[in-house]
Amino acid sequence: MRSTGIRRTVAALGVSALALTACGGNTDDSASGKTRITVNCMPPKSAKVDRGFFEEDVAAFEKQNPDIDVVAHDAFPCQDPKTFDAKLAGGQMEDVFYTYFTDARHVVDINQAADLTPYVKELKSYGTIQQQLRDIYTVDGKIYGIPRTGYSMGLIYNRSLFEKAGLDPDRPPTTWAEVRTAARKIADLGGGTVGYADYSAQNQGGWHFTAELYSQGGDVVSPDGQKATVDTPEGRAVLRALHDMRWTDDSMGSKQLLVINDAQQLMGSGKLGMYLAAPDNIPILVKEKGAAYEDIAIAPMPGGRATLVGGDGYMVSKKASPAQIRAGLKWLDHMFLTPGDGFLGDYARAKRHDAPVGLPEPRLFSGAADAKDQQVKKANANVPVGNYQPFLDGNARLDMKIEPPHAQQIYSVLDGVVSAVLTKEDADIDRLLKDASGKIDGILARG
Repeated sequence: MRSTGIRRTVAALGVSALALTACGGNTDDSASGKTRITVNCMPPKSAKVDRGFFEEDVAAFEKQNPDIDVVAHDAFPCQDPKTFDAKLAGGQMEDVFYTYFTDARHVVDINQAADLTPYVKELKSYGTIQQQLRDIYTVDGKIYGIPRTGYSMGLIYNRSLFEKAGLDPDRPPTTWAEVRTAARKIADLGGGTVGYADYSAQNQGGWHFTAELYSQGGDVVSPDGQKATVDTPEGRAVLRALHDMRWTDDSMGSKQLLVINDAQQLMGSGKLGMYLAAPDNIPILVKEKGAAYEDIAIAPMPGGRATLVGGDGYMVSKKASPAQIRAGLKWLDHMFLTPGDGFLGDYARAKRHDAPVGLPEPRLFSGAADAKDQQVKKANANVPVGNYQPFLDGNARLDMKIEPPHAQQIYSVLDGVVSAVLTKEDADIDRLLKDASGKIDGILARG
């Protein structure tokens, strides 16, 4: 899953080549003396600031590389699961295309990704990227993609409601038992205040169940990816905690079958104490839902064991020529992989345009590159970074676990489990997990 549903979108805008041609093509135009690459995930016109940044950056890239033309395709969301495989199979995918972390092996398995291994030595920033992120796009020892951003789940909470409920906002819950206690105290404030909210529809319930299971030390599938591992003490602990907060404590409110926008609306209106999300929810809460940066904080996942991480990157079409691969890697270096610069890293420019700087995103770089990126970010921070320190400190002690294989299909199964627990007081947790386990085994067996 994406972390918010409204992540900053990216792609390249060829200022000198605005014609939106058919998606595929893969013609490098070498006869004209230029290499032409198509790229997807251009920020939509409605995202005026992001689109403007992108135009500036691609214009600079093409000026520095006059032998390369970049043609972008405007799409939001950046990747539609309903059309992704069809575009790949039909040869309609762009030369350089956006993927979620969970796509990497699948794209390789269906033989639609170029092997970048011989070319990454030309990507000057590649060695500075966190090894665990590079590994996501490495399959059977070969490199098939370049990571661009990441996220990790945490506990977003309202500092103002914590204070009103007699809780210390500088000491957020670190265990699920503490989450339950805090949720009860916040709900006791009355006036429609909800202590803790969780998703249970549109595959988002299964996504959050997975994150909560990771936090308890459990997993959704076995290490070899062959069997479901949800029917376990850890799985039962997740559902029991949700059941007790919902029905025993009445701290989750009466309205259920929530999705991400519902939780964001509640938090933005000052009626929600806590929910699970990634840091990129914070500017949405402020800019779109009415919250104040001073009131919104984030802590690490309760439980102290692990957190779900996700993110995105770019892969290159199997049909791309060597010249297109090299041009695509140059573009990635320029746009996303230069510390303190580029579309995502030019923090000074973002600050000038009132975009949030200083949110606790997982670090893309390592070593000296990371130090430079963090130095520039700190110098331009315009949000209350102290509100995020617990998240940063706690994350350093957690295992980082990516989503399971066949994530969306598995989440659909687990949606039913979570929704049953939150809508039926007498839900049979043991039966729900046993049935879900069998269904997940079937998904895994089909490959």
